[in-house]
Formats: sequence, structure tokens, C-alpha cells
Amino acid sequence: MAAVRLISTSTVHAANGRASSGRIELNTWDIRKLQIGYIQKGLLFPKPKLPLEYNSSGNMLIHHLKTSLSHTLHCFPLLAGRLATTQHEDDTISFFVDCNNAGVLFIHAAADGVTISDIIKPVYVPSIVHSFFSLNGLHNYKGITHPLLGIQITDLADGIFIGCSINHVVADGASFWHFLNSWSEISKGSIYLSKPPVFQRWFPDGMDIPIRIPQSCVNVEQNNEVFILPPVRERIFHFSKENITKLKAKANAEMGTDKISSLQALLSHIWRSAIHNRSFDPDQETNYRFVVGARQRFQEIPDNYFGNAILGTFVTMKAKELVEQGIGNSAWRMNRIIAATTGESFKKVFECWPASPSFVTLSNGEALITSSSPRFNMYGNDFGWGKPTAIRSGSSNKFDGVLTLYCGAEEGSIDIEACFFPETLEAMANDQEFMHIVTV
Repeated sequence: MAAVRLISTSTVHAANGRASSGRIELNTWDIRKLQIGYIQKGLLFPKPKLPLEYNSSGNMLIHHLKTSLSHTLHCFPLLAGRLATTQHEDDTISFFVDCNNAGVLFIHAAADGVTISDIIKPVYVPSIVHSFFSLNGLHNYKGITHPLLGIQITDLADGIFIGCSINHVVADGASFWHFLNSWSEISKGSIYLSKPPVFQRWFPDGMDIPIRIPQSCVNVEQNNEVFILPPVRERIFHFSKENITKLKAKANAEMGTDKISSLQALLSHIWRSAIHNRSFDPDQETNYRFVVGARQRFQEIPDNYFGNAILGTFVTMKAKELVEQGIGNSAWRMNRIIAATTGESFKKVFECWPASPSFVTLSNGEALITSSSPRFNMYGNDFGWGKPTAIRSGSSNKFDGVLTLYCGAEEGSIDIEACFFPETLEAMANDQEFMHIVTV
């Protein structure tokens, strides 16, 4: 498959200079993401059939996307800024976003001869998809000298791909899609956003602002190497609404309850298959790591809060327990962990963290980890020429055991992008119990 050809690189600034001043102090949830990579998700569209005002040339389309992006940044000035630090006299450091309108990276590229079918038909996600994103290989702390947002428009033979990379320190998954939803609204002609963002960070009452942590804890120079993607592959498994409903009923019946959700049952199903097909020692412990949202647990945090509002948690089981006891047991354990994660749990972690800072890091391969959510509005992103055909992700934060969740194109369906070593994916494809629920 042909390599991606660079056409142009430019910087897009917020319209009307709104993002030319001000600062946003970052909180615990933000700062913990310093040592991982950017969020990278993108939208695959058929080649736009544009109205006359767009003209028929690709350059006019690029001009339109840049202009609408600039107007969107007027509403999202944080994304046009840079990370910054304050060094304090007591050898501590604090982090904030300098809303200086330094601008975002905008790349126009082409994958000559590559079609939509070349992207979505193969069993494994083609590696060229990773080249549809900018700011590859960067850790989030590089946002001090690099853009917090990178957009890459890649022309295909019969379509386009809009790849978006956002620094995870300034946005979680909900905020990532909030921005893309807003940009598509403005691109389609809206003057006002249906969901204006709130940037002011949440802090517990009485907490010192800014949050100061020892400079010795921020060993960015020790983590200054470029991220190298391990030899993993990605495969999209599609689950229909009907099959997910069957899984949910099975899990609840096994546990004699009705509280297990569709997603908990589905994640338990794929966890069991992954561990079984990785040939784990039966007595070896395995973790399933996932995040719980804060927006639903704090009245003070609105739904349009733009930042990080998530807390990581996990379920631990021995491999033989996981594989032998059915999907209900592991799904029920997920359910109980989530139910026990209250607003007080969030607040306790938040308040204790500055005294003993720890940062989110990539897994060592003994765990599975879920990123993204099928609840995000992905297929509703219409930039003016129709909805996307598919969603794909970049190489950032990929390792053996990452499961990226997407809503499916059909209502109620879910796509899971499973990132494993090739031998695990091949074994899962031959696992009849697992594949029985997958819609091919």
C-alpha cells in the first residue's frame, strides 16, 4: 500500500484572537496524564459531494475546513494554547494551559490510490491508518513546546480521512468528541454551539490552587524517548445489538441479577477470550482496567465540562477463575467496582494525590485496558457532506491488551478495536465461543 504523501503543513489560530490571553490551572485528573500519549481518533468519509459554494476543488474544501476550525477554536481557546509550568521556591512545580493562541497543527496529505475498501475490508487494520494522524509518538508533556491539537486531512482515492490528535492532559474522551462534534456543527453552518464548553477546572473546596508537586516527581527527561509501537496488530470486532442483548441476559442469569449492563457483559466476554487465548498460567492474576466518569457523580461538574473527569479502576481475577466461571462472574465484579466508585472516592484520590504523585503509564502486558466509550457521539459528525463511514484510531498509547470502544454504525451496536500480538488475535478468531457473538 502506498505511503502517505505530504501536501502542506500550516498553523491555524483561533478566529478573532480570543485565545490570546488567560491561563487555566490544571488539576489532578489532568496532570496525571503527562507521561502518556495524545488521544488519536479519526473519521473516514466518502469523497464529499459538495454544494456549489464549496467549489469542486480539494483546495477549497481544505480552506473551508481550516476556516471552520479557526471559528471552532474561538470557542475552544484552550486547544490553541500550550502547556506551561510555574517553578516555585520550595522546589515544587505546577502546570497550567497558557491560552496564547500559538495555534494548532493542520496537515493536508494524500494516500494515493488507497480506497475506503482498502481501509475497512481487511481483517486487520492496515498500518497506513497510523499515518493518517499528526503528532505521532509524542508524550503529553511535550505540549509545552508542541501544539495541543493536530488535525490531518488525508485524501483517499474515493474518500477523505479527518484525523484528530489532542493532548490528553487537556481533554478526556468525552471532551475529545465534544470538540469534534462542535467543529462538525460549525463546518455544517451553525453559528452557535449546541453545547458550549466549560473550561474552568474543578477543585475540591479548600484545596490549594495551583496544585504543586515536587519537581523530582516530574522526571520528563527520563521519559524523553520517542514512543515505539510494539509489534501488535489491531482488529475490529463488531457486535450487533441483538447479540449484545443475548450476552447481557446470559450474564445476569448466571448471577441471578438484573444489574449487569450490556457493556459489562460484552467486556467480560472479550476479557475471557483474550486471557484464554493468551495461554496464561491458570493461577496467574490478570487485571481488567477501565475508567469511571466523574461528570455523572458530581453536581458541580457539568456535562459540558472540557477537561479530564475520569478515574481509573480495575478488576483482578486469576486466569482459571475468569475462564471457568462464565461471563457473569467477571461482569458482576466490574459492576460492583463501578457501583462502589462514588463521588467521595474521586475526591479522596484527588486530594491525596499531590502528597504522593503518580502518573498514568502504559501497561506491562498482564492487563487489559479499555479506552473510549460507545456512548460518545461519533457517527453524528456531519461536516456538511454526510456522516462518516467508519472510525479508526492512531498509534498513540497502543500496546498488547488495549481495547478501544466505538459505537457501531447501526444503533445499539458496538465495535471493539482489539490491539494484541498477532498470535492472540489469530487464536481469538478461531475461538468459536467468542466468535459466535461477533457479527462478521
